[in-house]
Amino acid sequence: MADTLLEVEGLSVDIKTGNGTLHTVRNISFSVKRGETLCLVGESGCGKSMTSLAIMDLLPKGAKRSARQLVFAGEDLTSKKADQFNVLRGNRMAMIFQEPMTALNPAYTIGDQLMEGYRRHKSAGIAEARDRAVFLLNKVGIAAADERFGQYPHQLSGGLRQRVMIAMALMCGPELLIADEPTTALDVTIQAQILRLLAELREELGIAIILITHDLGVVARIADQVAVMYAGEIVEQGRATDIFSDPRHPYTRGLIDCIPLPGKTTPGRKLGVIPGVVPSLIGEITGCTFRDRCAHAEAQCREPPPPRQVPHHSWRCILEDA
Repeated sequence: MADTLLEVEGLSVDIKTGNGTLHTVRNISFSVKRGETLCLVGESGCGKSMTSLAIMDLLPKGAKRSARQLVFAGEDLTSKKADQFNVLRGNRMAMIFQEPMTALNPAYTIGDQLMEGYRRHKSAGIAEARDRAVFLLNKVGIAAADERFGQYPHQLSGGLRQRVMIAMALMCGPELLIADEPTTALDVTIQAQILRLLAELREELGIAIILITHDLGVVARIADQVAVMYAGEIVEQGRATDIFSDPRHPYTRGLIDCIPLPGKTTPGRKLGVIPGVVPSLIGEITGCTFRDRCAHAEAQCREPPPPRQVPHHSWRCILEDA
């Protein structure tokens, strides 16, 4: 059985604001094994991206991270100083950011940006770094890699820029790859290609992937494990097959009901909706944060929801079954 690469326990991220403390991530726990894909899924603003930034130690100024345990490949990330984290980040841990047009520097060629991190982490010369970059550009499906190497980001399409971001993340051969909405703003054909590429790279290179998305269609294609986030906390997690076949939390059920299923959803039928809005996470938070949007809410939902668990599947709700 694959060993655990990343262990997260009790991770929280708080941001001081003029109105009080914003609790963007609240006491979440999960683990990722080598060669496994974990999908963090949920609505925009539920804390998915902030979770990834906390793991990579890239939180914005004013944000404070705390965790009972944050261990990568046996190393305690909570005790590392900035210079020690710089040795890991971009090398053994890499991230594909959400928008490749803003993540890539428009003033430098694709090749220069690909080589920079590799030369820094591997103490490599220009020739070695160039060979590695061209190899990976080919690997991620970019034709005429030698020509693309000297181009600028604005000369590439959105799909090609996303492939460049994947190649950049793979330059140093990371053990963990975090992909933050890697298919956002791409058409469905390119989206399918990117997902297939990530799956192939995971199989070939044995890397672990944390994929952040709000699209359950994406999750169904690539995930081994799923963690459903709502209002800064994980409300349900388990194997992807269990989450889709037997969702236990009302929020997870609501997300799945919003998806048209080929062969099952009748043409013209209205899809499900989740009424209301995500509550404010500023100040004190009590009880189940989903209660004001939940059809099953009762008075006891004002208290912390009890943890529930069956083999390989856990959730937090008064209901034993949604």
